[in-house]
Amino acid sequence: MGTVVDDAASVEFHAFFERHYAELSRLAHLLTGEPDAADDLAADALLALWHRWDRVRAADHPAAYARGVVANLARTRIRSAVRERRRIALFWSQREEKVENPDVAGTVDVQEALRRLPFRKRACVVLRHAFDLSEKDTALALGVSVGTVKSQTSKGMAELQRLLGPQNAPLRVHAAMARTSDTGGRDR
Repeated sequence: MGTVVDDAASVEFHAFFERHYAELSRLAHLLTGEPDAADDLAADALLALWHRWDRVRAADHPAAYARGVVANLARTRIRSAVRERRRIALFWSQREEKVENPDVAGTVDVQEALRRLPFRKRACVVLRHAFDLSEKDTALALGVSVGTVKSQTSKGMAELQRLLGPQNAPLRVHAAMARTSDTGGRDR
């Protein structure tokens, strides 16, 4: 892994840590806007530096290298947060549909069949048929390719048809999931 553990390196790293930790934390705070995450990012950056301390201490500008590591970690954190917000927005932006005289038994059957599917197949089926998301939006929400959405949805629907019977499985999934969201039911 390249970790240097001799005493001279340890003393040198400790001095670097004391000199630059506050600066790196401020940088992380300014880049992310998250004061709570700033200390974590600075600590993560310094840990990464320690693992490569033999290279870092030989660099012309170790502090500049450290700032680059913090910037990269902050960029990764921001991208993850943006992806998560997009996924949440996709789930909450769907229109609500009201269903009168719900088929409770049918809903229970569909929910039970969905629970038996592996997560990715279940997620693809629910997003495509219950939330009416496009393949592209489903792929974005799950962080997978459009091809994966297509194959997992197809395989998931085939499994549901096997479990529920072939008669209109997509319509039953859509109707059951719409009823679940209107009645406040939850996947237990």
